[in-house]
Amino acid sequence: MKFDVVVLTDHRYVAPEKKTPYIENVLQEDRLVLEALQSQGLKTVRKAWDDPDFDWSTTKYALFRTTWDYFDRYAEFSNWLDRASQQTKFINPKKLIYWNIDKHYLKDLLIAGVNIPRTVFIEQGATPTLAETIKISKSEHGFTSSEYILKPCVSGAARHTYKIDDSKVGDHEAIFKQLVCEEAMMLQEFQHHIVSEGEISMMVFNGAFTHAVLKIAKPGDFRVQDDFGGTVHPYSPSAEQIEFAKSVVQTAPELPVYARVDIFKDNNGKWALAELEIFEPELWFRLNPVAANVLAKGIRETIAFD
Repeated sequence: MKFDVVVLTDHRYVAPEKKTPYIENVLQEDRLVLEALQSQGLKTVRKAWDDPDFDWSTTKYALFRTTWDYFDRYAEFSNWLDRASQQTKFINPKKLIYWNIDKHYLKDLLIAGVNIPRTVFIEQGATPTLAETIKISKSEHGFTSSEYILKPCVSGAARHTYKIDDSKVGDHEAIFKQLVCEEAMMLQEFQHHIVSEGEISMMVFNGAFTHAVLKIAKPGDFRVQDDFGGTVHPYSPSAEQIEFAKSVVQTAPELPVYARVDIFKDNNGKWALAELEIFEPELWFRLNPVAANVLAKGIRETIAFD
């Protein structure tokens, strides 16, 4: 059977026996996307990206939605990505996925004029200690804070994300050494407004804003992800925030079919980009189901012009 679009998920979410609230959200999000695509007359099916029995040449497009095990199986996922890209096209396109999957893309956005937190990239195999890296960050990269966020360049769900202050650097030297041996890392100044005011996620489809949510960390934590007790709330952004999000999307190598722009007020009180997510972001269709129809229409138009 031939398909127009295969909606990609994680094998854990294909037919889960135990349905936690988190899994119920995943299933609802994917269902809304499937139904919206079908309402546009597109032949669709939902599959795990690592399904060993599916022939990827039988679909025109593969749409990345809830492939949320990729960062724990990155080598395997990368191999699959290479193979599948020779058999079908991706939404968003392969060029954007390869650019966005690694947070080094923030360098490109900074050069393009996007405001981001002060960031230092630590490449895999680097030899300076964490203490030496922080010293360099202050002397050469303008860090003024005594608190930092350390995280991998390829990651999700706050994997190996640590909040560190100057008094606790020694406690993190061992894990820092281990991580840098395995992968590239990034060190950023800690942003206090994310804790006090939250982080805004703004959905932009084909360059047009659709909806937004406000993510708030639980008391005593700095991570806004609901995996760690964070909460998500519908949000009505200002015109300034919408324009900031749209301008960020326009700096991508090409216009994405869908994007999530995570913004916050930085330590200087200016709007800044936390992440531009154009690979497999959560898009909170359950809070705005109409947006799924906007996405589906954009995909149908993409297929029509193919």
